[in-house]
This record gives sequence, C-alpha cells and structure tokens, in this order.
Amino acid sequence: MNKFRALDITLVGMFVALMAVGANITAIAPFLVVGGVPITLQTFFAILAGLILGSRLGTVAMIVYTLVGMVGVPVFAGFFGGFGIIVRPTFGFIISYILMTFIIGKIVEKYKSLPAFITAALIGMVINYLFGTNWMYYAYKLWAAAPDGFTYKMAWLWMVPPLPKDVILAVFAGILAFRLEKTVLSKGQFKNLKRAS
Repeated sequence: MNKFRALDITLVGMFVALMAVGANITAIAPFLVVGGVPITLQTFFAILAGLILGSRLGTVAMIVYTLVGMVGVPVFAGFFGGFGIIVRPTFGFIISYILMTFIIGKIVEKYKSLPAFITAALIGMVINYLFGTNWMYYAYKLWAAAPDGFTYKMAWLWMVPPLPKDVILAVFAGILAFRLEKTVLSKGQFKNLKRAS
C-alpha cells in the first residue's frame, strides 16, 4: 500500500470535517428529523468522498470519521460523540458510509464517464439506504425501544422524506465530481490522486 502523502492526509481530514458539518445541519433545522432519523448531508459528502478520493482514501476518510466520533468527538448527528453510538438505531447508516465509499471509488476508478459517476453515486445511495434501514429495523426489534406498532414497512416509510433530497444530491455529486475530475483533479498534485488510491 502506498504511503500517505501530506495531500492525502489533508483531503481525508477535509472530508471528516465535511461529514461532521453535514451531520449537524439539524442543529439549525431541528424539524429535519423524521421518525428519529435526521435528514442530513452526510450521505452527500460520503458519496463525494468516494467519487473524489477513490476507494482507498475515501474509505479511510469514512473510517477516520467513524472512529473520531466513537472516541467522543461530537461529529455525529445532534453533535453526538462516544462509543454509545453503536447501540443507536442509526449507527448502520454510519457504517454504510465505509462500504458505499469503497464501492463508489472502485466504480469511478474503472469508468471515467459522467454516466458512470452518476451511477456510482446512486449505487452508493442505495447501499446507504439498504444497509442503514435494515440495521435500524433490527436495532429497534432487538435492543432499542421501538415505537408502538413498529414494522419493517414503517422503517422504510421513515426513509421516504429524505429520499428525493438524497437522489437529487447524489446526481449533483456525480456531476460535480466529474467536473472536478476533468479540471482541478487533473492538474498539479491532484493528477495522480485516484491512481494512488
């Protein structure tokens, strides 16, 4: 595995910070919480991490973000931090960022077209929803206090409000990352960023 360059470390740190900001949009808009699930920009920034940083650095960024939060830094939704995050029903969404970023990165490392970038972004979003929602359902069923009448269908209904936003942002992320790939990321120190990934 290639050694991390100063640029790599900087980019990883930048996306960890962006994830923290995206997680806490609800701090200024508390109504963006539906069924206990905060509508945040984490998915958008996780998708961008995979598209821009590639599979290796993107995955590292999401792992670092998760670990930073687990050791107590308040980078999760609601400015939460600590090991207690693992028992929260929404922890599956956080774990999914690692998997989705890796897969997104692998796709765009192989295919460089705009449709590929958009497709990769949408695939990442689907992974986030599938993994996170199923984790949430089983968390409520096995150890968390489920609301009255909670069902698998209800878990998915909770995901309907953020769905349009996430689809639009995923497509936007694909377009934005593709544009950056053809401009900023193709010049200077950024030129071999994905190759090094």
